[in-house]
Amino acid sequence: MTIAANAPLAEVTTVALRVLIQEMGAVNTARFLNQFTTGYGDYTKDKERLFGTMTVDDIAQAILNQKKIASS
Repeated sequence: MTIAANAPLAEVTTVALRVLIQEMGAVNTARFLNQFTTGYGDYTKDKERLFGTMTVDDIAQAILNQKKIASS
């Protein structure tokens, strides 16, 4: 497919997505595009807010405890 060198970015994106989906399928196109998303927020602050000083073992134990409660 030919696209003009000065085509608007929206058109370039539309054509590129169409080609990727046609060649790789929708799922693999989505996986490919996910590589380029930077996310948002501040992971370090979020982690501290959610887990404080909990260790991995503490978190694992909390998960096991919740599973026991849920299955009761």
